[in-house]
Amino acid sequence: MNRVVLKKTAAFLSALLTTCSAVACGSTAGSTGKSDCTETTMTVETIVVEEKAAAGLDMNSVYDEVHGLYRQITETLIEKQMTVTTMESCTAGLIASLITDTDGSSAVMRGAFVTYSNETKIKQGVPEEVIEEFGVYSEETACAMAEACREAYDTNLGVGITGTLGRVDPGNPDSVSGEVYFAIADDSGVNGYKVVLEPQPDRFSTKLAAAKLVGQKLYEAIKNK
Repeated sequence: MNRVVLKKTAAFLSALLTTCSAVACGSTAGSTGKSDCTETTMTVETIVVEEKAAAGLDMNSVYDEVHGLYRQITETLIEKQMTVTTMESCTAGLIASLITDTDGSSAVMRGAFVTYSNETKIKQGVPEEVIEEFGVYSEETACAMAEACREAYDTNLGVGITGTLGRVDPGNPDSVSGEVYFAIADDSGVNGYKVVLEPQPDRFSTKLAAAKLVGQKLYEAIKNK
């Protein structure tokens, strides 16, 4: 897969919008729980922060932008009477937190998982053979996470996310810093995405960047229901 990242300079994190080629995996789980992902090409947003931009970064404005996106998500879920859950690894519960920051979110969020290790992912329903075959940092594992949490809480939508946001994980050879895999599952199947995040000024900024990308795709999925 060829990937092109175009950098822009001297702008806040929220304004640094570029495009790259990414993988979208459309799949449905069979009896084994494995994802049958097929490669297609799509355009996604890559958020780039260079050294000059990071020095003047306004994290309040960035957070407000992402928070506003998730407010739209929650309000739309309430309007459409849909439910959602998440299984998060690299974002460590940030997506679930953003969804529940809006009043009335208890009507749409039934619960969530933070599965920071391989073992906890398996305990919460991710097939061990998926991790062994494809690696914990993969579209397939993200798809399995989305499906597992959706099944566990019996929701309309399930979100799974895994990736390496800081230093390379010595316990998993497939770890590449900046690579994030996420998936959104519903009653028609599951769509998985691979994106590459350029280095951010700190770990929370990287989590916000990942949460923004997930939020954009989640909002699209909800609007189309």
